[in-house]
Amino acid sequence: MKNQNNITEFNGEYHFLSNFYESPIVYNGIKYRNAEAAFQAQKQPERAHEFSPLPPNEAKRLGRRVKLRADWDHVKIGIMRDIVTAKFERNPYLKDRLLATGDATLIEGNWWNDRFWGVCNGEGRNELGKILMELRTKLKGRS
Repeated sequence: MKNQNNITEFNGEYHFLSNFYESPIVYNGIKYRNAEAAFQAQKQPERAHEFSPLPPNEAKRLGRRVKLRADWDHVKIGIMRDIVTAKFERNPYLKDRLLATGDATLIEGNWWNDRFWGVCNGEGRNELGKILMELRTKLKGRS
């Protein structure tokens, strides 16, 4: 949804911004169906191949059941940045769509209470939105 110069949800026309968008991605030498599977796999990398064929909802479900690596809270933002970068830099179509968002503020608005990666009921850190906006700025500099 676009509201003035804000994109407030990653669905519909802007679903491609979501990690749930089906777009193959290679991360650490493993091909995943989507960014969500790649991200969830990093919670317990020795089980990464289990995540490779999964749709995003199943990857998220499995990611909730694995034993988190000890350094997870310290590395998860960097991992997300790397995965999102791989998703957009290696797919010209998605890269062009991200660049076409112009200078809009990207807000991963949600109803499932994710206040770390997104915003729910007006509250949240919006870390995914920040990563996408940083990447967009970086990609603009290369165009």
